[in-house]
Amino acid sequence: MMDETEINAIEIMLVEDDAAVREGSVQALDLAGFAVRGFDSAEPARDLLHAHCRAVLVSDVRLPGMSGLELLAAARAIDPELPVILVTGHGDIAMAVQAMHDGAYDFIEKPYSSEQLADVVRRAADKRRLQLEVHALRKRLAHSQGIDAALLGNAPAMRELRRTILAVASQPADVLIYGETGTGKELVARCLHEFSERAGHHYVAVNCGAIPETIFESELFGHEAGAFTGAAKRQVGKIEHATGGTLFLDEIESLPPAMQVKLLRVLQERYIERLGSVQPLPVDVRVIAASKADLKELSDAGQFRADLYYRLNLIVLRIPPLRERREDIALLFEHFMLDAARRYRRPVPPVPAADMHALMRHDWPGNVRELRNAADRYVLGLGGALPGVPAAGNADAAGTAPASLADQVGAFERALIELELRNAGGNVGAACAVLGLPKQTMYHKMQKYGLVAEDFR
Repeated sequence: MMDETEINAIEIMLVEDDAAVREGSVQALDLAGFAVRGFDSAEPARDLLHAHCRAVLVSDVRLPGMSGLELLAAARAIDPELPVILVTGHGDIAMAVQAMHDGAYDFIEKPYSSEQLADVVRRAADKRRLQLEVHALRKRLAHSQGIDAALLGNAPAMRELRRTILAVASQPADVLIYGETGTGKELVARCLHEFSERAGHHYVAVNCGAIPETIFESELFGHEAGAFTGAAKRQVGKIEHATGGTLFLDEIESLPPAMQVKLLRVLQERYIERLGSVQPLPVDVRVIAASKADLKELSDAGQFRADLYYRLNLIVLRIPPLRERREDIALLFEHFMLDAARRYRRPVPPVPAADMHALMRHDWPGNVRELRNAADRYVLGLGGALPGVPAAGNADAAGTAPASLADQVGAFERALIELELRNAGGNVGAACAVLGLPKQTMYHKMQKYGLVAEDFR
């Protein structure tokens, strides 16, 4: 249920020619916390409507002049998403059901109770508020430019982070980024590179926890031919390759102790020596390091070199976890859904209010990366897309048992087959080649999921 602030953000336009009924309904909605405006005919209400107006329309069907059905048609012509609730008399049920098919949100039969009216209006207002939020988010995404488009978020911490990035991007000093897993440390590093004078040169990313220690020095510094067994030719290392640009060292807390000493020397003297060579090579490189652990604590515990920590600890950027900027969740989820819909060539599903509330309540331990994966699953219509929420398109099933593993695997399999059939323009043979399926198996699965090749041509 919406709180009072959310209710009052949507105006209820109530059209009723019976003065007593109109006054009673306005009073009931006013007591329920809504902002209400009453009209005795349809025309004045119609004239106030416009696309994306913050309103819900409640109208009697039988009115002098323009009828409620004509008002419904006019409202849908102005804004097809505007919730319109029709009020019908006894015997008009068949007509009201037809109106629902024509786009009415719901209908109420006279006589109705104050509680019944408030309940239907509350649901419609909740839907309208969500529609307008999605519209605003998509408009904001479409008009985002520069760093605002690259690093999304309106929370104060994110606005400050963007300002800091722009302020220090062109500075020669090295940068240390702190953030939990999945917060977007590499995205911040790329922004520092792209919005600096080094953007025309290489951006080289190294995950310090993913390279075996035995080959780390060769990967970072390069080697000469014959430097060790198997070194048949000279290899340029990551640092040398990044000359003129940016070197991003992710998970620097995982850097082997011996390499910490060598990196400190590079930071201090700005030259390297390839393995098997004593010839110093000057390097003009900006180093951006990232860590999910507190390097000061590791340093105090003797697990990270103190001199390297203090050398890196000049410009420090901290990325807030998603649970500390919940106001950005809807914006990010919408952005990720639009991206997923484009990649999978599927429509963007509507997000019911209950699902959006689940998004806002969840702590997202995997942060933005977890949210992106949830958006992908939601677009694909897979169960478990959101914490405690069924598959997209099944909002009315909230509270039912989650989809079984077999159902989820089936939904994912169907989505992949649909994707490749679209990519192949309905050519089953080409789709089979990509998926590695025999044609007989492919046709069996297409029959199972009700897929027809012609639909993709």
